[in-house]
Amino acid sequence: MARLAANLTMMFNEVPFLDRFQAAADAGFRAVEFLFPYDFPEAEVARRKADSGVSIALFNMPPGDWAGGERGLACLPDRETDFVESVERALIYAAALDCPTLHMMAGIPPARMDRKDALALYVERLRHAAHRAADHDRTIVIEPLNDRDMPGYLLRTTTEAVQLIEAVDRPNVKLQFDLYHAQIMEGDLTMRLRRLAPMIGHVQIAGVPDRHEPDTGECDPHHLLRALDDIGYTGWVGCEYRPKAGTVAGLGWAKRYLEGAR
Repeated sequence: MARLAANLTMMFNEVPFLDRFQAAADAGFRAVEFLFPYDFPEAEVARRKADSGVSIALFNMPPGDWAGGERGLACLPDRETDFVESVERALIYAAALDCPTLHMMAGIPPARMDRKDALALYVERLRHAAHRAADHDRTIVIEPLNDRDMPGYLLRTTTEAVQLIEAVDRPNVKLQFDLYHAQIMEGDLTMRLRRLAPMIGHVQIAGVPDRHEPDTGECDPHHLLRALDDIGYTGWVGCEYRPKAGTVAGLGWAKRYLEGAR
């Protein structure tokens, strides 16, 4: 039975971020994920987590200047100090929140930068993040993003991600398999899940193509969640979608999984 985690960045936007922990728990979720917690002191986020009783499955390392268009520091030249600091800051939050997994965003390389150079820098920094995360018993995941939603993003397919994971060769570096992005870029999701099962460290789901509830698109979420059971995946499945007409109103597709988690 799939274990669903509410993505608090996209879901429960009816209330402020810190109130979404309790809203998710009230809706039946036993875990949450989100993009970034850094606008709030780690102690306050930890308190909201503890009060609600949910676990935190995943969040992202600091992405750089998000408002300025940065989507991760890992492939950006001349940002070594900022990148190293971002790893340490993420680990501080991970410890406070008892979060086992951190997503390291690849970033959008400058137009002048050769792609091979960007990938080489990404691998170097991924090794650094993996080393520091291992010291704290954390896993680093990398996630391919589709080039429709994130033009210019360095990491675009699971095929590319696997090559990088193999190049880094660290046991605590895994694939964040977002079914939404993978369907847009590659398709063949069931066979891809079977093939990549040993590398998967986290899974996310959303409806394709509009990124609403998973049952409002071209993929059958129940088939995909059964496929995850079949490959022996026991981690969380992050619900990283934008509710079409209210978070709770759109949870009918998830009812069987949320009830099964009680």
